[in-house]
Amino acid sequence: MKLVLAIVSNDDSAMVSTALTKEGFHVTKLATTGGFLMAGNTTFLTGTDDDKVDKVIEIIAAQSSKRTQIVPSTTTVDVGMYSSFPVEVTVGGSTIFVLNVERYEKV
Repeated sequence: MKLVLAIVSNDDSAMVSTALTKEGFHVTKLATTGGFLMAGNTTFLTGTDDDKVDKVIEIIAAQSSKRTQIVPSTTTVDVGMYSSFPVEVTVGGSTIFVLNVERYEKV
């Protein structure tokens, strides 16, 4: 048995959750924050059999796409002066961890 831990953007959260449950996977959602932009994320926990891990990853990858976003950036120009200019960064996608489960109980 495996535990799939997937961190996805809040923008993709509903689509990932719907797709996983539609395929019969049980999912726990956690609200999380982190990354370069300190933006909201959703962390999904899904327990599954070893032979179904690739299917879970395939579903998550299909529903969480990378995209670019323009964000303001601040730089110091001179003595105490700041300048703001837009910077294009890549956001979205998913980070997925697969962990071995030694014991599983549902009580």
